[in-house]
Amino acid sequence: MIRNIFFDLDGTMLPMDQDSFVKVYFGEICKRFCPVLKIESEALIKGIWKGTSAMVKNDRSVPNIEVFWKTFAKCCGKEVLNYVKEFDDFYTKEFLETKSVCKYNPAVPEAIKTLKSKGYRLVAATNPIFPTIATQNRITWAGISPSDFSIVTTYDNSGSCKPNPLYYIEIMEKLGVEPEECMMVGNDINEDILPAKGLNMDTYIVTDCLINRDSIDFSEFKQGSFKDFLSYARMMPDVK
Repeated sequence: MIRNIFFDLDGTMLPMDQDSFVKVYFGEICKRFCPVLKIESEALIKGIWKGTSAMVKNDRSVPNIEVFWKTFAKCCGKEVLNYVKEFDDFYTKEFLETKSVCKYNPAVPEAIKTLKSKGYRLVAATNPIFPTIATQNRITWAGISPSDFSIVTTYDNSGSCKPNPLYYIEIMEKLGVEPEECMMVGNDINEDILPAKGLNMDTYIVTDCLINRDSIDFSEFKQGSFKDFLSYARMMPDVK
């Protein structure tokens, strides 16, 4: 029986155009740190992407935060390590500009409320490439609270990333549950759905902001808008 439901955030609980989000995000981070670090925006962006790529390849041997900063410093110079706190501050201020390219879906808080009332344990299974504060902010933009979730994955508390199946295994180990007890709800076929399905988790594809890079046929999978998922959640049995 499904007792644990994992939710992707960006494009699932928080509707957004990913390209627009990245554009605003990089614009703000470059505006703040290029003058301070005395580097060109292309170099800073390249360093962030390399740090992100290193986190995606992480094998749980160390936390994602360590992988990111080690790689970022290798690309942009060791002096960036003197600005870790300033980067954290960025996510409480300028990063908030990315909210302008995010939307609100009233079905999201209603679904979360419904599932909690039925006794399901919920996980905010967003790819853990951001600090805790950045992820918490984005959760609140969706009209819900970090406290709604038993686990919120961030680069501070995770040692793997989607689409690596280790990411899902890491969460399930923390919860002490089996794949057959879990459902993954997401909008990205390659990151959210296929790895979870490969572990024998149940899945639900949210199609509002669908990402299907390889044009995979998912016609046999449970799917629909988040409003459709709300209807599905209302029909799910109570967890005893």
